[in-house]
Amino acid sequence: MVDTSIFSSILEHYQGLLSVYTAVGIMAVVFIGKRLLLLIPAIRQTQALNKKACEERNTRSFYPRVQKRVRVWGLLTDVVIFALVLPFCLTLEAQPWWKMLLDIFAILMVYDFFYYLTHRFLFHDGPLGGPLIWVHAVHHQQRNPCRADSSYLHPLEPVLGLALYAATIAVLAALMGRFHVATIVITWVAFSEINLHNHDLMEEDRFPFKYLKYMSFMHHVHHARFTAGNFATISLFYDWLFGTYDTGNGYKKKVVVAGVDSPSREAR
Repeated sequence: MVDTSIFSSILEHYQGLLSVYTAVGIMAVVFIGKRLLLLIPAIRQTQALNKKACEERNTRSFYPRVQKRVRVWGLLTDVVIFALVLPFCLTLEAQPWWKMLLDIFAILMVYDFFYYLTHRFLFHDGPLGGPLIWVHAVHHQQRNPCRADSSYLHPLEPVLGLALYAATIAVLAALMGRFHVATIVITWVAFSEINLHNHDLMEEDRFPFKYLKYMSFMHHVHHARFTAGNFATISLFYDWLFGTYDTGNGYKKKVVVAGVDSPSREAR
């Protein structure tokens, strides 16, 4: 006879409905949040600036095709994560607010640490010259990116990025206990929106938008030259910690990649 105890144990711990709640929560927060943010003039100005840049890029026949392919692969990866990973990491049991804040901080910072390592040593200047440099080079074709360029990628890159994020949640859930649905909603939105904003063209530099502009500027420094620093995505903490913080003058000693490195910051 087939031993069904393993399958019974898996089903016992599988919380598929909570994964659905999480997906709905993410969509609701993004939908409502964007409409509230667009009530702010500076945000509307930034949106218009990036929309104009996106429209210009869409006149290139290859640009929409690349983004469509990325959306398909990203969606398939999301389905796998929400169907096979998150159901084992979620709970609706009440948790103290401080634990939820700690969980949010832990997820984002642990993810950013491993993203930093991946981005730097696989996509850029690893000991072997970056074994996946050919993947990331697609994204770096945009030297002066706009918001839409966050999804101008080789299809393997969003799969790796989302898998890294899901693995972070799964491992931390095993170590720290299941995360509240609201915790994952907040971290997922933060993870997505910070990555989008890093590619924003932004002109507003008055308080409280000065920091947002600075984060965007630092990622544009990263895009301007393939050998630039600023490899983290959630914050610049790991770049500061490991000496790759780059304000435009480079960091330490770097190897120039032929045909890629350029001081120009003009849009291609």
